[in-house]
Amino acid sequence: MSETNSAAASEVAAPHRYTAALAAEIEARWQDFWDAEGTYEAPNPSGDMAARDEAQAALVAKPKKFIMDMFPYPSGAGLHVGHPLGYIATDVFARFQRMTGHNVLHTLGFDAFGLPAEQYAVQTGTHPRVSTEANIENMKAQLRSLGLGHDKRRSFATIDPDYYKWTQWIFVQIFNSWYDADARKARPIADLVAQFDSGERAVPGSTRAWSELNASERAEVLSQYRLAYASDAPVNWCPGLGTVLANEEVTADGRSERGNFPVFKAKLRQWNMRITAYADRLLDDLDALDWPDAIKLQQRNWIGRSEGARVNFPVGTEGDAITVFTTRQDTLFGSTYMVLAPEHELVDKVIPAAWPEGTHEVWTGGHATPAEAVAKYRAFAASKSDVERQADAKEKTGVFTGVYATNPVSGEQVPVFIADYVLMGYGTGAIMAVPAHDSRDFAFARAFHLPMRCVVEPSDGRGTDTATWDDAFVSYEAKLINSANAEFSLDGLDVVDAKARITGWLATRGIGEGTVNFRLRDWLFSRQRYWGEPFPIVYDEDGVAHSLPESMLPLELPEVDDYSPRTFDPDDADTSPETPLSRNEDWVNVTLDLGDGPKKYRRETNTMPNWAGSCWYELRYLDPRNDQQLVDPAVEQYWMGPRAGQPTGGVDLYVGGAEHAVLHLLYARFWSKILFDLGHISSAEPFHKLYNQGMIQAYVYRDSRGFPVPATEVEERDGKFFFEGEPVKRELGKMGKSLKNAVTPDEICDEYGADTLRLYEMAMGPLDVSRPWDTRAVVGQYRLLQRLWRLIVDESTGEVTVADVAEADIDEATLRALHKAIDGVRQDLDGMRFNTAIAKITELNNHLTKAGGAVPRSVAERLVLLIAPLAPHVAEELWRKLGHAESVVHQDFPVADPAYVVDESVTCVVQIKGKVKARLEVPPSISDAELEKVALADEKVVAALDGAGIRKVIVRAPKLVNIVPA
Repeated sequence: MSETNSAAASEVAAPHRYTAALAAEIEARWQDFWDAEGTYEAPNPSGDMAARDEAQAALVAKPKKFIMDMFPYPSGAGLHVGHPLGYIATDVFARFQRMTGHNVLHTLGFDAFGLPAEQYAVQTGTHPRVSTEANIENMKAQLRSLGLGHDKRRSFATIDPDYYKWTQWIFVQIFNSWYDADARKARPIADLVAQFDSGERAVPGSTRAWSELNASERAEVLSQYRLAYASDAPVNWCPGLGTVLANEEVTADGRSERGNFPVFKAKLRQWNMRITAYADRLLDDLDALDWPDAIKLQQRNWIGRSEGARVNFPVGTEGDAITVFTTRQDTLFGSTYMVLAPEHELVDKVIPAAWPEGTHEVWTGGHATPAEAVAKYRAFAASKSDVERQADAKEKTGVFTGVYATNPVSGEQVPVFIADYVLMGYGTGAIMAVPAHDSRDFAFARAFHLPMRCVVEPSDGRGTDTATWDDAFVSYEAKLINSANAEFSLDGLDVVDAKARITGWLATRGIGEGTVNFRLRDWLFSRQRYWGEPFPIVYDEDGVAHSLPESMLPLELPEVDDYSPRTFDPDDADTSPETPLSRNEDWVNVTLDLGDGPKKYRRETNTMPNWAGSCWYELRYLDPRNDQQLVDPAVEQYWMGPRAGQPTGGVDLYVGGAEHAVLHLLYARFWSKILFDLGHISSAEPFHKLYNQGMIQAYVYRDSRGFPVPATEVEERDGKFFFEGEPVKRELGKMGKSLKNAVTPDEICDEYGADTLRLYEMAMGPLDVSRPWDTRAVVGQYRLLQRLWRLIVDESTGEVTVADVAEADIDEATLRALHKAIDGVRQDLDGMRFNTAIAKITELNNHLTKAGGAVPRSVAERLVLLIAPLAPHVAEELWRKLGHAESVVHQDFPVADPAYVVDESVTCVVQIKGKVKARLEVPPSISDAELEKVALADEKVVAALDGAGIRKVIVRAPKLVNIVPA
């Protein structure tokens, strides 16, 4: 009989067997039930979602648990089986928390602005909203089929005007705030204006009073303080795409990741967020967070705090100075030249008309004038990405500016170069080069025949003649030499003492000061695209920026005919962006009354980056229908406020990929701190506990050209792989449509059911470890569910087969197996060790199967409750069949009886001289003293000692006794 006919005959003989068809029917029915009953609704303490009945009021009285997944992007390709890994894990954990007495908030929204939808719109003419909403509906259907227990009332997409109204509102709060360094917090910009107005604070860089400044001048002053500000910033400009790119969107060879177009450095007027003001707090508060150490380290490195000094090197004839930041101010006497970033603003101001007499030919780059040399080199540097510029290239490039600066401690004139390895985005965009004690400076000095001075005494025997050196000598342990002037000396001091002395000397003379610097740069917040949040900003006829009042929010995206930014000749760096919004004149130019009568304004035509919507979405989950305020304070306090063990508050569990370790998490933390400072929320941090799930990988099969071939059509013969008869290579990698190895959850659900897919993904291995997908292995979890079903349901009649027996009449072996499983599964689910929890459930299921006969009802019920968080549909069905009218979702999770968890006896090994001489069965609670007496009295031990004395007995109750003879 064929396999197909055999299966059909089996189904006829057992019409109530758990099959894929039955699973599909059960799952659809219970998903409809959960939706209709609002099973997963988490009541708030107040507001629109406050408890509506006694049952929900009882939930609010319980401890809360806020569980979140990282925002998914609704791709047109839909989900493959790798995507739901984290969603299933948080669902299992949320279900367990409900069953252990918590009011659980668990929902899912969609991060729906971004480039993919815009690209699709450009290609097809379909409005991004149309394609995005279709993708969202498809993804919702796929997620629903997995039985995820989300509170669907709380779901939203970032493209909903009701949502991005509040994204715009938050931007306005940030725009109208400044960071008070003395108070270490954000304050309303009105407080700063009041300080200027009263004379408490002087206008920076001016002798004029605040009242003497016009509106434009005041706006310029305030922009130096605002936490959101527009400035001319160096950006990655890609003419071929017509847009500015983030550093992450530029390849190592200075081209766009999308389209492979050249990318140039350009200065453009852009919006920025002053995240650098929060650098110290972003670092300090990491200590209070329950995050993986690796993620904390990445954040610390990205922020990059370093202590050093700012030093001014006078340059030119108009009192200008080049300010450098250095962590090695002790080596200042060894600075023999300076290097500026090519974009440094001082270059144009101080550059001379001609080369100074005696300029070295290598310094000029063969150009006739400094201006020509600088212009050519700037064009060269602009074609390289920051990554390229920072790479340790073998060939050092640069050019002399034609100007000299004065070393403030030695008085020497040092030449000033520009070179691509110095970036405006770090420090001050200038360095004092100490070639004897920095490897990059050493290589540059050798290439350009620049002098070196040894000021840190080498401890490796090389001597102080730098002409004989092959590389710089870098040490923090050596003594200073050759570091004295007429006023003071550092000679003989160690590095720490030398730093302190020279920093004090610089400060007393007003030419430097000790300071802290950060690698972190202000956040570039503008994009020249259509599909993003419009800025709630308008400009008056003088170019002064004004924020829109809340009554004018949301400012919705207008309709446009062309969704793409204007593109240019890819190699033409002398171009600038033209955004899609700028082409809608009726939208851009408006007459508004902002409180001082109707006036003409021009709207901002950039849009916010796709990071904006995910900076605060945890707050919208709390109070998604609130159209009067960002969030009800009582609701926010209930779900996210500080509490024992969570001093900065935040989401109780946040699960997502480690690829978002820096940017998303850093930006969200920044916004939370501003909102906290301004009194809008009680939580200073958005996410208290972070968990990074691993990745589900899949085999990729490549033909002789290296192209992927369909994985499902590959044959394996004798350990080798073939596609259409031709050999192919197999490698383990990501799963995806482009790699032709994607498996959709729909396929697995159709063949086995959603509960089987859930169990398989959780059983594959530890959640935080990547693991390979194997469709053939899915059947193992399918069989587990079939065995569970057979324990309770007669496959021929569909009747429940459990036995109604008293607990006292259940055999002890079964009780021990049950309670050990309860104890282990409870601990595993709480620790998110889902694979080992499934193993323990399987072990209990196997014990009951082998025991034979009808399973006691109380045992069957507890087994169903154990598996309910992992396989909720089959658990609901069996719970109902066992006679319960209520949903299994809010039932109490079983509690183990300690008497049955502890073994009656354990095996103790007795060793003499390291060799096993006896094995004893002893109570697990036996003390060290009692165990020693039992071991020494054992006849085998007595015989082995054969009258010898005992020097020492080492006891590790209850499992080990080690005897050392005299």
